[in-house]
Amino acid sequence: MAAAETDEFVESLTEQDLAHEEEILRNPFSIKHWMRYLDHLRSEKKYKKDPKRLYMVYERALKQLPGSYKLWHAYLVLRKGHVLKKSPKDPAVQELFATFERSLVFMNKMPRIWIEYCDFAVKTGRVTQTRRIFDRALRSLPITQHNRIWPMYLNFVTKKHLIPETATRIYKRYLKLCPENGEDFIEYLLSVGRLDEAAVRLAHLVNNENFTSRKGKSNYVLWNELCNLISKNPKEVTSLDVDAIIRSGLRRYTDQIGSLWTSLADYYVRSGLFERARDIYEEGISSVTTVRDFSQIFDAYAQFEEAALTKLMESDDADDLIIEMRLARLENLMERRPLLLNSVLLRQNPHNVNEWLKRVDLLKEKPKEVIAAFTEGVQTVDPKQAVGKLNALWVAFAKFYEEAGQLDDARVIFEKSTHVPYMKVDDLGHVWCEWAEMELRHKNYKEALRLMYTATTPPIGQRAAYSDDSATVQARLYKNLKLWSFYADLEESFGTYKSCKAVYDRIIDLKIATPQIIMNYGIFLEENQYFEEAFKAYEKGISLFKWPHVFDLWNTYLAKFLERYGGDKIERARDLFEQCLETCPAQHAKNFYLLYAKLEEKHGAARRSMNVYERACKAVDKKDQYQMFNIYIQKAASLYGVTKTRPIFEAAMEVLPDADARQMGIRFAELETKLGEIDRARAIYAHTSQICDPRVSADFWAAWKDFEVRHGNEDTIREMLRVKRSVQALYNTQFTANLIAQQTQLTPSAIPERSEAAATGDSEITAAAVISEPPQPPPRRPDQVSFVRGDTLIQTHNTDNQLNPDEIELDEDEDNDEDNEKDEDMEVEKVTIPTEVFGSLKPDEGAEEDE
Repeated sequence: MAAAETDEFVESLTEQDLAHEEEILRNPFSIKHWMRYLDHLRSEKKYKKDPKRLYMVYERALKQLPGSYKLWHAYLVLRKGHVLKKSPKDPAVQELFATFERSLVFMNKMPRIWIEYCDFAVKTGRVTQTRRIFDRALRSLPITQHNRIWPMYLNFVTKKHLIPETATRIYKRYLKLCPENGEDFIEYLLSVGRLDEAAVRLAHLVNNENFTSRKGKSNYVLWNELCNLISKNPKEVTSLDVDAIIRSGLRRYTDQIGSLWTSLADYYVRSGLFERARDIYEEGISSVTTVRDFSQIFDAYAQFEEAALTKLMESDDADDLIIEMRLARLENLMERRPLLLNSVLLRQNPHNVNEWLKRVDLLKEKPKEVIAAFTEGVQTVDPKQAVGKLNALWVAFAKFYEEAGQLDDARVIFEKSTHVPYMKVDDLGHVWCEWAEMELRHKNYKEALRLMYTATTPPIGQRAAYSDDSATVQARLYKNLKLWSFYADLEESFGTYKSCKAVYDRIIDLKIATPQIIMNYGIFLEENQYFEEAFKAYEKGISLFKWPHVFDLWNTYLAKFLERYGGDKIERARDLFEQCLETCPAQHAKNFYLLYAKLEEKHGAARRSMNVYERACKAVDKKDQYQMFNIYIQKAASLYGVTKTRPIFEAAMEVLPDADARQMGIRFAELETKLGEIDRARAIYAHTSQICDPRVSADFWAAWKDFEVRHGNEDTIREMLRVKRSVQALYNTQFTANLIAQQTQLTPSAIPERSEAAATGDSEITAAAVISEPPQPPPRRPDQVSFVRGDTLIQTHNTDNQLNPDEIELDEDEDNDEDNEKDEDMEVEKVTIPTEVFGSLKPDEGAEEDE
């Protein structure tokens, strides 16, 4: 310091300043005393306006303590805050540079000092000097602290100043320390227009398998960015082989082939190499294996051709011939699309027979290409991997030659197709049948029969079971039913009786016949007047099959037999019926019993027909019994009279279900009524009433009531009403017992006791007891959902006050009224009809009672 400045400083000291000066004199090497003194000076206003005196104290302190980081940092920050407000050309700026340089003599390993120095240099705008300061900082500091300098350095060269060359060189140095930040360098290169170098850097990242993007980009995304960069900027990117790069991507990213092919073609389009671009599009279309990639390439190809044609048509000096050529090229491309798409699908799966057939259909106007497609298809498709029927491809190939009139070539194709190892025997059989049909279309009947004979002849020493998949289809063909059926049809049409019969017998011997084959055999024999042979054929078929497959055979056999012989061979017919019905299931027995009974009615004895009807009523299915009983009753009435139907009615009511028995009982009662047997009819009504719930069978009770109104009196009507109440109480008791059993979880043995009590005539008493004394429910579990019952108020009523909805008002004297009250007070009893009701009442006795 100059002497004048020192004197001025001493004169301006206050008492507090002097106190601090004395402490410093006593402790010149105490950082604490110096900092206390400096804090005191910074708190005074006069030093804020003129910081030179403050600088002087800092200089004195640093002279005593040159290695104090705290003093240097505070001093530099203070001076930087004052200098940055001034012009960069101010001498104070240069003085601060010198001060930073003096501090670095002692603080060259302190990153904070370097950061402050670099920040100050950046703000002064001195590019070269700042760059050198950054370089010195990187050389001085250890490498572990470079991460604090590099962000400032990169920010300085990339954003503060547009110096691409310098920034590029600095970025390359930075990437040696942090190669994972290569994406930032690429973004910077793209921003300054250095596309070639950016592409080189991006290619390096793509080829580096150990590189992991800090921005979460996958290797494919980086590859896609590279493809877009090099394909859209062909003139700027010159250091890379674009074609080789994209083709390597085609081998690596097989799921994005479409976009890569379009990128490569776009590169040549932008380069002006249009013919080369067309070659790339064609190559891409002919190599892709998915419809998505094909659509992407084809759409880009079509768009390119349209754009080129539009541009050519807009030009004034365009040649019309060139325009027509370009237009024809575009039309040809659009017409080829189905065929190109078919090629893609065949490359995707060359064993798809349906696609080969579509390809042939697309090429139908070009015979040579059709033959080439057929040839390639039959040579390519593997029978074990074929999708669709391979035999259809061979047959279509042969038919193509047939339509062209080349029968010899068609026969050669058929001959080759018969040696193909198909997966199924039916496929090989279909080929033989199509070959024979071709011969039939050209009226070569003997050749067709010879083909069928050859096909159905088993190879010598190669017989195998039809279901043996390990054997070839050629060794199992002789048991193919489709082939034999066609052979039989051919023999019927063009062969002799003996040859056709031999074919059918061979089918039966091989045990591959179906019921339809047997029926066709029988019809064939009948047409040739060999009826007994036909019947033998039916019998052979019946022995081969079981129910229900044999139903049609029996039905046809019996119908044909009866049509042929009628009643001439009735014993034989009876044996046939008995043989059929012996094993016939109930659901199929109805038709045969009716046919049997019709035979006996027409050619046999009435007694036998009645026996057949009686057997039928027991043997047929439950759903057919009611109808069968009706037929039985009708036939019995017509043959023996109405009175002979009574046992049938009785048997029907015992066997039929309740619903049908109810209808049968009504009919039985109506019959007795017509015969004048009123008591019999009433007894039948009473007997049938036990299965008629009044709530359900209202029609029965209406019929009985109508009967009593027409033929009964007051006593019989009251008896009918009593029975009705008894039945209703019985059903109510059963329903209540079931409900109580469900609620109280009664054992199964407890329910019949109550039902037995109700059946013995104590129905009302039992029902009242059950209702009035409900059992206690079992203890409820916490997890049990119980039935919530409402409170039932049970009242005792006099039976005199009960209302009967079915009561009929009659004008009687008081004595009869008293009798009515006694009858109503009687306990309800179940009406039981003795078993001799129907047998004990004879027609004569009934007539005497009516008189």
